[in-house]
Amino acid sequence: MPVGSHMGIGMTSAGTRQRLVRRLEEKGIRDARVLEAIGAVPRHRFVDEALSSRSYEDSALPIGRGQTISQPYVVALMTEAILGEALPDKVLEVGTGSGYQAAVLAQLARRVFTTERIGELLRTARQRFHELGLHNIYTRHADGLGGWPSQAPFDAIIVTAGGRIPETLPAQLIDGGILVGPEQRGSIQELVRIKRSGDEFVKQDLGPVSFVPLLEGLE
Repeated sequence: MPVGSHMGIGMTSAGTRQRLVRRLEEKGIRDARVLEAIGAVPRHRFVDEALSSRSYEDSALPIGRGQTISQPYVVALMTEAILGEALPDKVLEVGTGSGYQAAVLAQLARRVFTTERIGELLRTARQRFHELGLHNIYTRHADGLGGWPSQAPFDAIIVTAGGRIPETLPAQLIDGGILVGPEQRGSIQELVRIKRSGDEFVKQDLGPVSFVPLLEGLE
């Protein structure tokens, strides 16, 4: 899906979104494709109406069921970390949540596959994708720990919950593919980037983050 193909959605807050884009650029996000994707997605459509006035703050916000919509900087950082010169064809997201990260990815990848263990959140996210015309997002009600084997391999995988990254996920990458997600280390979480090179997986730390726990089972 080409960058900017959904630039017309939710334009009532276009100016506010551009101010957010400038803040992200000031914080070190450099990839113009990521900044354009962030600017194209109406984040206020992914939070409760009561929080809409805060939707373009660079902060995580509650979305119910003990979950959050990720901080825009973290969404941009994770998205930037999976991109190479060419845009990815297939991306897997583990943890749909509000749907915001998937919506950003949908501006860049041809197909986005996203799993969510909480049925209520997934139903709401599906409705948002439909309303915004994001027809290149494919959803699945699953805990995500096993990835999406029937659609593997993926060019990239993003994990949006913290804990131990299951070994099943890097194995579903193409050779040269990249996984980005938070890894629990004692009392802190570190955002890691894992690149597959044949049967080897090279890990790089990207900095401390804070995500809700990665859990198994369906709700």
